[in-house]
Amino acid sequence: MTQPGNSQEPQSKGQPDTASAALLGLCPDCGSKTLFDGIAKFAARCRVCGLDFSTYNVGDGPAAFLTFFVGAVIAGGAIWVQLAFEPPFWVHILLWLPLSTLLTVGGLRVAKAWLLIAEHRRKAGEGRLKD
Repeated sequence: MTQPGNSQEPQSKGQPDTASAALLGLCPDCGSKTLFDGIAKFAARCRVCGLDFSTYNVGDGPAAFLTFFVGAVIAGGAIWVQLAFEPPFWVHILLWLPLSTLLTVGGLRVAKAWLLIAEHRRKAGEGRLKD
């Protein structure tokens, strides 16, 4: 456990840190590589420890954020390449279409995993009013 004032997350034995878990798709409980069941689709539950991933609600936050980030990177890069090298249009298609796909899918996978892990670590849930 962490001491008061320490910025590190509390961890139990076997739990990976948030960055490693998000980058590698690790279960936030046991550290097994079972978080995803596809490119960016969460598995229903961990095949090792049984943690139910379907109870977490990541929402559309990662997709909205990535739209702005990837769009800015691609637009900036395309403008720079055009002004610096003046390539034909097909070069832009060969450069930016695969790069934007890789950044979006890879970024979506990491961002979704990061949010699920953060939700798990902080025991986030539905808002409730105190009685």
